[in-house]
Amino acid sequence: MSDDHVDGNALAGDLREIFAVDLTVATGQCAGCGHKGSVATLRVYRNAPGIVARCPHCEEVVLRVVRAPGRAWLDLRGTISLEIPLPS
Repeated sequence: MSDDHVDGNALAGDLREIFAVDLTVATGQCAGCGHKGSVATLRVYRNAPGIVARCPHCEEVVLRVVRAPGRAWLDLRGTISLEIPLPS
């Protein structure tokens, strides 16, 4: 087994750059049906514990956002991938 890795702190710069952009223009792929579309096209339901976003094609849950004072949880298990355009 190789020891050529570093800990997750090495992701800080890349993740800060990615999460500092408007994610509604990102293209996501639904894990349920494979449909690809922008986050802005998801069907969003606010009458749940948090915010639930469903695929406009198959209605599967694609992502969830739950907020509390001083923190937030982002669940993307219904998303295969999220392509995020970055500023040049």
